[in-house]
Amino acid sequence: MPSLTATSWAPLRRVLTVAAAAALLCTTALADVATAHGSSIDPPSRNYGCYERWASDFQNPAMATEDPMCWQAWQADSTAMWNWNSLYIDGVNGQHQAHIPDGQLCSAGNTGGVRYAALDEPGNWRAANVGTNFTVTYHDQALHGADYHLVYVTRQGFNPLTQRLRWSDLELVRTTDGADPGEGTRTSNPNLNGVSVDIPVSAPGRTGRHIVYLIWKASHADQTYYFCSDVNFGGTGAPPPPTTPAPTTAPTTPAPTTAPPTTAPPTTPAPGGCTATFSVVASWQGGFQAEVRVTAGGTPISRWTVSWTNPSGQQVTQAWNATIDSDGSTVTATNVAYNGSIGSGASTSFGLIGSAAGTPVAPTLTCTPN
Repeated sequence: MPSLTATSWAPLRRVLTVAAAAALLCTTALADVATAHGSSIDPPSRNYGCYERWASDFQNPAMATEDPMCWQAWQADSTAMWNWNSLYIDGVNGQHQAHIPDGQLCSAGNTGGVRYAALDEPGNWRAANVGTNFTVTYHDQALHGADYHLVYVTRQGFNPLTQRLRWSDLELVRTTDGADPGEGTRTSNPNLNGVSVDIPVSAPGRTGRHIVYLIWKASHADQTYYFCSDVNFGGTGAPPPPTTPAPTTAPTTPAPTTAPPTTAPPTTPAPGGCTATFSVVASWQGGFQAEVRVTAGGTPISRWTVSWTNPSGQQVTQAWNATIDSDGSTVTATNVAYNGSIGSGASTSFGLIGSAAGTPVAPTLTCTPN
């Protein structure tokens, strides 16, 4: 397999697009609290496809039979789907095979610990029907631009239903010289909020199930993204529609720091009560992402409320899977329609994005069943 290095920018194109890119970046900075990154959206990457189909109904047990590979991925680590735009590695310097071992290509070498590990599992992932000439579309949510793109397709004979992906299973079918920051097609999809970039691809001789592997080297830093997308060459008919629509607001996550997660101690439930824990799962300059896990006590509950007082300089700016009300430093979170009922000893969770003047602090929570 050839050595993979970045391709030089096209200077003339940079001059023609720099003003537009600056305007787009300014607009995004004002509109979004936290900066996101991106993913392959058509054919969708494994975790973006799971997010798109199930984000607003991810606890539905029907997923286990209707979309079993997504089900195992949600059960393994739901943050891999909420953070569909953050599957990347820093400091690769074009040495992709040195950083990602065989069998871990879809998780980018288990980047982020084991968060994305379930994406490497072989099985009946939902596959998009394509012809041998097709278009790969990825979404640049943060308007990073690209130094280059590398598009691979698995060789005929590879079976994604039973085999983990290896480098030797791939054939490089397209290399591009990248895209300038902000270059692409704007979208009105509220879950994306960036630009989509199309890459025409030809993969002759393929039939049946395969994996398309996209490598996207962002231009703002030595930050490289890796996406596995499942396809069916020669398939007929449209793929099954999503079971439920995706939520209108998607959580977006900047690059996490290497600091270990911070978790507040759980509350102590009364009989028939509930407990709640607050875990900081990622942080960056001026902000953080957290997960709050709600666990029922000795008897089932039908609704719950979690409240806390924010430390000085800290506030919640965005949340999903809960309704958040803030009054000064006091925060109250209540369940939404699909996650209020929790069985005895079982749990559910919701996520949030917050701002912090310094290192984020996990507050002490109070959980009340309703």
